[in-house]
Amino acid sequence: MSTWPSSTELSRYAVLLVNLGTPDEPTVPAVRRYLKQFLSDQRVVDYPKPLWQLILRGIILPFRGRRVAKLYQSIWWPEGSPLRVITQRQTAALDKALQLSDTPVTVRYAMTYGQPAIATVLDELRAQGKDKIVVLPLYPQYSATTTAAIADQLAHYQLQQRDLTELRLVKHYHHTAIYRKALAGSVKAHWAKHGQADKLLLSFHGIPERFVRLGDPYERHCRETAANLAADLGLTDDQVLVSFQSRVGKEKWLQPYTDQLLESLPGQGIKRLQVLCPAFAADCLETLEEIAEENKEVFLHAGGEDYQYIAALNDAPCHIAVFKFLVQQQLQGF
Repeated sequence: MSTWPSSTELSRYAVLLVNLGTPDEPTVPAVRRYLKQFLSDQRVVDYPKPLWQLILRGIILPFRGRRVAKLYQSIWWPEGSPLRVITQRQTAALDKALQLSDTPVTVRYAMTYGQPAIATVLDELRAQGKDKIVVLPLYPQYSATTTAAIADQLAHYQLQQRDLTELRLVKHYHHTAIYRKALAGSVKAHWAKHGQADKLLLSFHGIPERFVRLGDPYERHCRETAANLAADLGLTDDQVLVSFQSRVGKEKWLQPYTDQLLESLPGQGIKRLQVLCPAFAADCLETLEEIAEENKEVFLHAGGEDYQYIAALNDAPCHIAVFKFLVQQQLQGF
């Protein structure tokens, strides 16, 4: 017996894609507004709130805001922020894919920080009669710093409602066969055009080691992703390297650190390197600037000869197929 909602019932359903967020403009004021919201989330920085707010407002925002704005300016597209533009494309492509299937449900997107806000989009969907919503965080690997931050906002939204919206949250999907195939396929396609390098480096966004000790499974999910990709590509474990990028502050984060590893590799005879960032569903500041530009210079300056960044899956058809599979899986019996 089919467990799909009927065609009449589907008018009540929607899909909400959620990514981290982005400043509205590559300007200092816009970047500071964005960083203030992002870095004020206790899921991201869990230091005592009064002390942290003093540091954030008195030191970090005045100085870091200007530097980060320049970085955004270096990667900004004519259409806007790369992360927002790609997320819009993903939303449109998934909407089209679902419309062409037997699950024609509305697809929207929101950002955990910045615009459009999760609560704003949920309000709009409720006004349209959508009261059954599949929420798909665009994070293959779960972390309390990312997916749980979305769950927090969903819970806060529900606290404000008398008539609750029915929600289903996709916790993670790095282990699914369809995602594994898409990720491996992107590497194979790159190899077909550019050949294979000495090593394949998987650079994941870092989190403090302390978070892992407290129970965050993110590191395990990252290393599972690496092991699965090595198996799917027919590579040995020593052909695939794992590192963690974007650390902030003096606290110890997951290691090895990407920049330090890149600096050491040429001295070990690794001169040709390809880098992939599987924790990012869309290219953004951390991939387009930090990995594709800044860390490329680190590797080449240390004696590397060839450094290639393999783009995120973005709105590739194989990636949209992953989203479609996850959504249809959640709609079963919903």
